[in-house]
Amino acid sequence: MASMAVQLFSFFFGLLGFVGTVVATLLPHWRSTAYVGSNIITATTYIKGLWMECVWHSTGIYQCELYRSLLALPRDLQAARALMVLSCITSVLATLVSVMGMKCTRFACGSSIKSLLALSGGICFLCAGLLCLVTVAWTTTDVIMDFYDPFLPIGLKYEIGLAVYLGYTSACLSLTGGLMLCWSSSGKKSRSPQHMQRNQPSSPPPAFNNIYPPAPLYKPPEALKDNHAPSLCSLSSSGYRLNNYIRFSKGKVFSMQPQFGRSST
Repeated sequence: MASMAVQLFSFFFGLLGFVGTVVATLLPHWRSTAYVGSNIITATTYIKGLWMECVWHSTGIYQCELYRSLLALPRDLQAARALMVLSCITSVLATLVSVMGMKCTRFACGSSIKSLLALSGGICFLCAGLLCLVTVAWTTTDVIMDFYDPFLPIGLKYEIGLAVYLGYTSACLSLTGGLMLCWSSSGKKSRSPQHMQRNQPSSPPPAFNNIYPPAPLYKPPEALKDNHAPSLCSLSSSGYRLNNYIRFSKGKVFSMQPQFGRSST
């Protein structure tokens, strides 16, 4: 139950990060005019984004224009576009895979693939957060370096826009959701009954004595006492049959001894 709650919170964080990444990608507020030197009081503000460039007048009028040529854009802007688009696509993939792998859904219920899907969704959220974080960090570094460049004119210096801060927030949310989802899915996995039966050690074979009765112990005949020949009664009582030693035929008694190798009368 606790892991299910953790998965829900992680999915909520990842979903918020995905929405924030999409909004930050579309907003033009990545760079705004820096008010330094003689530009402290101005009637217009220039705003640059990944897809358009806007001008805001003091009268409250917005004028935006999309970039017409892709190849004419700077390389850093092209790379930022590609990274943010990849981050959005990865977030969509992470959302779909996480929904299928969460314990609160019925997809592949009771199967071991469910935890693997949740783990894959967490890894996708981590990748999306890293892509967004790299993009906004790169943009921040570029803006700061241009701002402190003494050879760059004051009118061409910009400050960090609101979309960059939104990108930082979205990246942190995606990373947090991905880490929580990976942690919840990589814990102790519940094993299915078939898996438990398969891993149980086989029962030892039954004891040999339980199948076949033990053989009777051999008891040798008692030693002859006083060197006297054993009588018929003693022979019969010692376990040997009398017929093995005496044969009756027409009133005559013949002594028959057991044959050992040679027969003797």
